[in-house]
Amino acid sequence: MTDQDQPRYVLPSTGDATAVLRRLARSGWTTREGFALTEQAWDLTGNRLLLFGRVPDRETVRLVVLAAARGAGVVAITDTSGDIGRSLLADLTRLGPVHRDAGADQGPAASTPGELVPEQRALLDRLANGETIAAAAAAEFLSLRTANRRIAQARETLGVRTTREAVLAYLRQRAN
Repeated sequence: MTDQDQPRYVLPSTGDATAVLRRLARSGWTTREGFALTEQAWDLTGNRLLLFGRVPDRETVRLVVLAAARGAGVVAITDTSGDIGRSLLADLTRLGPVHRDAGADQGPAASTPGELVPEQRALLDRLANGETIAAAAAAEFLSLRTANRRIAQARETLGVRTTREAVLAYLRQRAN
């Protein structure tokens, strides 16, 4: 993996950051809030560590850039029109590409209207592996209410009445 593969995001809102964090966590990145690194090894490229949080001051800018330079992925939340945001963007851009949009590198949500979206599939995968809805919601960075709503939408899409039936229908669909 090269420095070019490390995700670097500078986003304006927590909602955008949450969408990116979910997507990257599903693809194997370990997420951790805050930008201070305690790891002894300098090169963290192979660790697939993704740090996230707000960037309110220049000291945090320094921590974000250091983490990115050491090979950690970063998702920074800040206003890019202010001095702090412009400084962060300028410094991170020297290390490689920086995404300023939560949808960067994201494929289509669903290819046909009756198909489950990735968020629904991720929840059903976790339920099929024995996790509770609360645990699956936490692992996918969702509130319990949002997870229940997405599972209800999946039940409707699959044409079943219960969550258990939805998991079974999903597993049958996935096997084909």
